[in-house]
Amino acid sequence: MNQKLPRCPVCNGELTVTRLHCENCDITIEGQFLPGRNPFGNLSPEQMQFVVTFIRCEGKFNRMEEEMKLSYPTLRNRFNDILRVMGFEPGRDESPARPGPEERRQILEDLDQGKITWTEAQQRLNGKKEEADAAS
Repeated sequence: MNQKLPRCPVCNGELTVTRLHCENCDITIEGQFLPGRNPFGNLSPEQMQFVVTFIRCEGKFNRMEEEMKLSYPTLRNRFNDILRVMGFEPGRDESPARPGPEERRQILEDLDQGKITWTEAQQRLNGKKEEADAAS
């Protein structure tokens, strides 16, 4: 059995389902049918294979790196592309990045010298620099 085509192979237009067939009782129904709300329906075969690999590797990119022989940034970019195709915006719910050792040391020095408040230091140490900058 063929897979459903995502787009028209001639003009790349959107395809409409017009016929349904039951192999069990050999009945055919014709008309125009609304597509199902399948979030995976717009994925290319390569993207769908990526999702299958992601699930098989339990969502662990380090296992996917070994299996697919791809770097973490490449895997992450492909994953983000899939999220976009499915209608999600990658990174929206990510927690802010925490400062590195040098930046942490500078924050603590600024606090010690009275350049920033205790609240500002906490916000910056928790990766909320924008809020801390807005408060100053």
